[in-house]
Amino acid sequence: MEILNEFIEVAANPAAYAAKIKASGRPVIGYYCSYTPEEIIHAAGMHPMRLFGSKGDTGIADRHLQAYCCSLVRGALAESLSGGLDYLSGTVFPHTCDSIQRLSDIWRLNTSHGFFADVVLPVKLNTESARRYMADVLDKFRKELESYFHLTISDEDLNASIRTYNAIRGSLKEIWELKSHNPGLLSGSDLSSIVRASMVMDREALKDDLRSLLEELGEGKPSGEAKGKRLMLVGNVCDHPDVYTLIERSGGQVVWDDLCTGSRYFEGMMEEGSDPISSIADRLFERQVCPAKHKSPTARGEHITAKAREHGVQGVVFLYLKFCDPHSFDYPYLREYLERAGIPSMLLEIEDRLPPEGQLLTRIETFTHML
Repeated sequence: MEILNEFIEVAANPAAYAAKIKASGRPVIGYYCSYTPEEIIHAAGMHPMRLFGSKGDTGIADRHLQAYCCSLVRGALAESLSGGLDYLSGTVFPHTCDSIQRLSDIWRLNTSHGFFADVVLPVKLNTESARRYMADVLDKFRKELESYFHLTISDEDLNASIRTYNAIRGSLKEIWELKSHNPGLLSGSDLSSIVRASMVMDREALKDDLRSLLEELGEGKPSGEAKGKRLMLVGNVCDHPDVYTLIERSGGQVVWDDLCTGSRYFEGMMEEGSDPISSIADRLFERQVCPAKHKSPTARGEHITAKAREHGVQGVVFLYLKFCDPHSFDYPYLREYLERAGIPSMLLEIEDRLPPEGQLLTRIETFTHML
């Protein structure tokens, strides 16, 4: 499919796509977390873009960072210091883990990408005062963009952006549902490329491309009995399409996920109304949390277990970046939660570059054969 190939190309080389956006005259605003209020950036006439870090040598960044920082943080700073992000006109850092927060400080002092903003969202998302605080922070961010770029972001612009993002997120969820019901329709690596490219591409063009892709996928023939054990990925960032290929070679099929480069990105719709900032805040407040946020002591376990049952998952693969403290702290409790629900799980800790293929393949094969 020609449209699918476009998604794969963008996911493989997001910098080249961003350079074209910059050449067209639109400012590109980068971010590293799915809690970034993209809708406000988009409503300002700018291009929001997820940054995935460098998979190359990070030596240039190591002088600024502790050895226990995750590969995403090291790769992000290395990419900036080496000139790989020169297409940026600004960067946004939501309040997430300690490492990203410290990267924000280092970034502000050592890089020069124009606009810079810390969006310090609340951590505990279980009170109405936190919801109001969330909206206040987003309104402050709106004013920061307006002041720096000398523009006005109207409520009409924000509502138009909300409509665009609702369409995008709705389409991404539909594609994932198709994959869940008919795993042979689309490979895991292709689906991963679609979601990651959706964080990079021009959102207006993306909205139409996703609908066209859905139409083509809807015409695909059912694959019959699904081949492979039905698995769910749980973790932070997955920028490794080869992981899906290895899982499929090992006798598994990823039919759902709980990743910030997956379902946590497209989960939740926003209402259009007289107060679009509150609508954006409501979505961020109500969507399923990652370990950097808190709703209740069991919220993530309940959510992951419910999704596993909804999609007929036979096993869960925890896919974590090494040295990711928030996810590592959550892992023992989530594993026990799944065990009580009768859902087996395994843990894969990876860096920005995958370990030897044979090592991963053996571990995943062992797990899938147990199911």
